[in-house]
Amino acid sequence: MKLKLGLPKGSLQEATIELFGKAGYNISVSSRSYMPYIDDEEIAPLLIRAQEISRYVEDGVLDAGLTGRDWIVENGSDVIEVEELLYAKQGYRPVRWVVAVPNGSDIKTVEDLNGKRIATEAVNLTRNFLSSRGVEADVEFSWGATEIKAPDLVDAIVELTETGRSLKAHNLRIVETVLESTTRLIANRSSWEDGWKRSKIERIALLLKGALAAAAKVGIKMNVAEENMEKVIGAVPALRNPTISRLSKEGWFAIESIVDESVVREMIPDLKKAGAEGIIEYPLNKVIY
Repeated sequence: MKLKLGLPKGSLQEATIELFGKAGYNISVSSRSYMPYIDDEEIAPLLIRAQEISRYVEDGVLDAGLTGRDWIVENGSDVIEVEELLYAKQGYRPVRWVVAVPNGSDIKTVEDLNGKRIATEAVNLTRNFLSSRGVEADVEFSWGATEIKAPDLVDAIVELTETGRSLKAHNLRIVETVLESTTRLIANRSSWEDGWKRSKIERIALLLKGALAAAAKVGIKMNVAEENMEKVIGAVPALRNPTISRLSKEGWFAIESIVDESVVREMIPDLKKAGAEGIIEYPLNKVIY
């Protein structure tokens, strides 16, 4: 038996393959194939545009897949959302669909879009958002290069952004956020009722979540003399509950903990000053809570 798994082709592809690698699944992709290799004989992966994955999962063509919450909403797909996975093309953060207009536009609020023309790839998402605000506008599908269409072709756009830099580069300003989205591992409802498939999907979810949990953390270990133990443990809050074990040398201990990578550069000098020796920092692939 195999689990048919949809992987997002395009902007999320590289980040997804990297995440699977940290989770323990090695995936290799040929430029001429939509069927990548994975070192798990129980998984049959397919590379498909993220925009389409939720539809194929809903229809049972795929048992499971990874796609954005935005495309689930856009397609109105009835699927099981197994796990939220906080990663995107450029980092570990949500992405946003936003209403954007040229810097010189008179449009200041969503209500100012009444009677205007808007280009977007997420047509249903945009129409539903405008309807919820009582706004009637002409929303047209954009096949790409949406950012260059305002103001010559349309009055405004609804576009996906992660950092906002591309919008600024095209002299656009954000009026309002339509939807904040994160990547989701989703499953077909019938596949979810199948014991073997559900177990396989849950295993994948656990490992992917563990890989994400490890993304911003590192392991740190050090040797400490008994007389310096309290000072070292008290040096930083992150080491309040470390693993402590005796060394073969009398009166010495090994301390090990997992900490946020962002604080390590401040932490290590403090640990050294408190009496820690042989301090080692090492990367993590997975952290399972």
